[in-house]
Amino acid sequence: MVNIISNEPSVASRQNLLRSGFFGLGIGSPIPSVFAQTCRTMADQVLFNGEESHPERILVIIELAGGNDGLDTVIPYTNDAYYKFRPTLSVRSKDVLRVDDTFGFHPSLVSMKRLYESGLLGVVHGCGYPNPSRSHFLSMEWWHTASPHVPQTTGWVGRLADAAWSNAEPETLVNIAAQQSFAVRTKRHSPLVFYDPDEFTRAGDSLQAASYAKLIQCCDSNNPTLRYLADISRNAIACSSRVCDAVRDYSTPTPYGATSLARDLRKIAALIYAGFPTRVYYVSFNGFDTHAGQAGRRYYLLASLGEALYAFQQDLQRLGRASDISVIMFSEFGRRVEENASAGTDHGAAGPMFVMGPFVRAGFHGVHPSLTDLDENGDLKMTIDFRRVYASVMTEWLGFNGSESVLQGKFKPLGLFR
Repeated sequence: MVNIISNEPSVASRQNLLRSGFFGLGIGSPIPSVFAQTCRTMADQVLFNGEESHPERILVIIELAGGNDGLDTVIPYTNDAYYKFRPTLSVRSKDVLRVDDTFGFHPSLVSMKRLYESGLLGVVHGCGYPNPSRSHFLSMEWWHTASPHVPQTTGWVGRLADAAWSNAEPETLVNIAAQQSFAVRTKRHSPLVFYDPDEFTRAGDSLQAASYAKLIQCCDSNNPTLRYLADISRNAIACSSRVCDAVRDYSTPTPYGATSLARDLRKIAALIYAGFPTRVYYVSFNGFDTHAGQAGRRYYLLASLGEALYAFQQDLQRLGRASDISVIMFSEFGRRVEENASAGTDHGAAGPMFVMGPFVRAGFHGVHPSLTDLDENGDLKMTIDFRRVYASVMTEWLGFNGSESVLQGKFKPLGLFR
């Protein structure tokens, strides 16, 4: 949603005008967030009432949508209860990619194991929140807002941007998705939201061209609505062109693969290389709701995840930007400890979060939940509130000391970054 000030037209009137379409701006019927963007390079930023301590640092957030099975990702291969509760889905001890005497990765996560052994990956055990919901919609909303059980109108990333970069140029937030995530919803910013850069193309009836061209040039009009439309039209054209050029022209020898996550991470690398002033990138990777036939589906899914992460890290290193980027990865909940009758797992509660980058304190953080002391639903009990990970990212990585206001509560950072 675009922020407005008192002398601008109402949101409703803007939406009606925008939905009528522009010649040269055929990006779909919902109002794309890109309309509110410009592509000016961001100069020196000022925040926290002083110079920013880490203006070069970027955060990439990856959402594993559907409920990732943490016990099938980070496997407690020495725990007898794991094999008891999962007689057919458990990974045999000899096949686990062991990283210490207790835990190892799924056999398909060879690339993730490489990241771990290179000191680039941290795993935070048992992340969740009090009184968890097994609803995809509710639980994801609470992760997006960092406000379980309390409705919010903005996301945690959006509140961070409003507090930390209130005077920043546009493009501070980029959400690569077909629809904007609640997590990046703000009051002051308009996140740049796109999925396929090729959708930023000329569209409309050619007979409309002259009218729209005249509209775009009407910057001296006394009509505030026309001035508004002219400004966002020019900005959208400039920004769409720059996004298209950056993604289309990006050339890398790094083999990203063909999955949606691989393509999205490649887009992020392209925008970083092109000098976009973005501070937070947000992407989602689907397919983790594994109620049936889990073993075969997850092998490819996890392999794709690990390979995309490894390729992204390698590409950032090639660009000389690896030390400027950290990645966090989460899912709305884990899965039940016990497998179901359909060779899958049902919605659970706590699960691991992942943090990646050269400044990450690699290894395991926190205490893994007990596989025998479960909640009343047979789910893992959380051992770390996920908002402590968010607090760590804000405080330790981005250098922002106002995490309490963003998270609307005090959550102690975990020491995830050097």
